Amino acid sequence: MTALATGRRTLALEAAAIHRAEERLDGRFEEAVALLHRASGRVIVSGVGKSGLIARKIAATLTSTGTPASFLHPVDSLHGDLGLVGKNDVAILLSKSGETEELFGLVANLRRLSVPIIGLFGAGDSTLGRAATLVLDASVTEEACPLDLAPTTSTAVALALGDAMAVALLELRGFTADDFGVLHPGGRLGRRLLLRVREVMLPPGGLVDPETGLRQVMITLAQHRGLAIVVQRGAVVGIFTAGDLTRLVEREPRFLELTAGAVMIRTPRTAAPDTLAAVVTGEMERAGIMAMPVIAADGVLKGVVHLHDLLRAGAM
Repeated sequence: MTALATGRRTLALEAAAIHRAEERLDGRFEEAVALLHRASGRVIVSGVGKSGLIARKIAATLTSTGTPASFLHPVDSLHGDLGLVGKNDVAILLSKSGETEELFGLVANLRRLSVPIIGLFGAGDSTLGRAATLVLDASVTEEACPLDLAPTTSTAVALALGDAMAVALLELRGFTADDFGVLHPGGRLGRRLLLRVREVMLPPGGLVDPETGLRQVMITLAQHRGLAIVVQRGAVVGIFTAGDLTRLVEREPRFLELTAGAVMIRTPRTAAPDTLAAVVTGEMERAGIMAMPVIAADGVLKGVVHLHDLLRAGAM
């Protein structure tokens, strides 16, 4: 089998296993999410070997989306690290077989502390399965490894179930992009999520009144990156863009006789200064527009934001 064929087979097996796990989801998943949501403490996530690596990723994902979580190695828990666990915590344990002996001591202590246990096990009818508060079925029919030994498909399913719980909790908590940005202040991602329109916008410019003739409006468009803002008595009443001009020329041979007020877009899309730049960028891309007036809550024109400036600032 070629490397390409092996790669495709591996991805197909893992995708199929995740799909079967999705089909098996039932009320126990909702119970697990509710249990995690009610907990006033932390989520303790544990596993051994490859399951331990997946457990670390699940703990990191939960923490980054508003649910405090910590990875606890089951062996270390028996040598002092059990102090990490509090009575208001919930535990998520990972094991393909449900018979991972290194987890037995941790389970005994979790039960002694009355900490609920959510099991991501490949075998619910197992020692760990019977000890858990509830079990989510993480079973697979085969590993992608041709020897059916190296954890591949099973770890993909466990990781997907962990992600599913994290996302469900995120929505249940009403976790927002602002919250995510606060937890990710470093790097491009944090910058993108915290960037506001007011940080990218230009000062107000390209202003014309409704009686301005199209000849002057064309000059304004050329001088202000293709946007003219129509203002009357200090309020924005419309806009006119280079794209609008192109369409007007195609249908109206005597367009130079018209005024800005006659051709302007009367209900333009606008942005607020404190809106997330990423939100405005997405709106502009979906609408196919290149610029927006920035208007404060009191109706005062504060500036103009251009799509190119948003993209250059890393808003997407």
